Amino acid sequence: MRRIKPIDISATLPDIWRLLNEKEHEMLREDARFVSYKKNEVIYYENDTPQDLMCLLKGKVKIYKEGVGGRSQIIRMVKPVQYFGYRAYFAKEPFVTSAAAFESSEICLISMSIVEQFLRNNGTLAMFFIQLLSVDMGISDQRIVNLTQKHIRGRLAESLLFLKDSYGLEEDGATISIYLAREDLANLSNMTTSNAIRTLSIFENERIISLDGRKIKLIDEDRLEKISRIG
Repeated sequence: MRRIKPIDISATLPDIWRLLNEKEHEMLREDARFVSYKKNEVIYYENDTPQDLMCLLKGKVKIYKEGVGGRSQIIRMVKPVQYFGYRAYFAKEPFVTSAAAFESSEICLISMSIVEQFLRNNGTLAMFFIQLLSVDMGISDQRIVNLTQKHIRGRLAESLLFLKDSYGLEEDGATISIYLAREDLANLSNMTTSNAIRTLSIFENERIISLDGRKIKLIDEDRLEKISRIG
């Protein structure tokens, strides 16, 4: 992990921070730290004490939880410019998940003590984070249902669509713009790596997707959505 050269806060972070007054802007500029993480580097561990609001500026981050036998479950993915790492602070508890960079990533850290001070004095900013937390909880609730009630085909189809919605497609309009190891895709889909590999192969044979190493190209998105929907 290394500190990178500070840059203009107002030009880098989302527009919501422009609601701050001049004094608050100065506090933000003095406190914000821009940090880079290497691929697979852990950003925080489960049971760590939350101290900072994190905003992903560049790259991809996974939020995950270690399960039985050392197998991890990816809870959600973070894309630029999304916030994460703040729920545990508001809950006054340690992190219940871990976070790591999927690829080289740049993150802005802002002390939660300062963020809390801003929120107490700015109702619009507070409402923004209430809405953000509500959306995140809704997504998590839906994924719990999907990962526990759907069959293997439905879970993998849901994960591929989730990745497409999260990170978009490459210039060809079909290749998902993230390259995951089969183990990571399995952890996202709540299945073993061998089941993920086998199901991907079945999808490829059925001409639903095509595979090129870690690249996954969607050939029949409508059918993939149907598989995800019926579970």
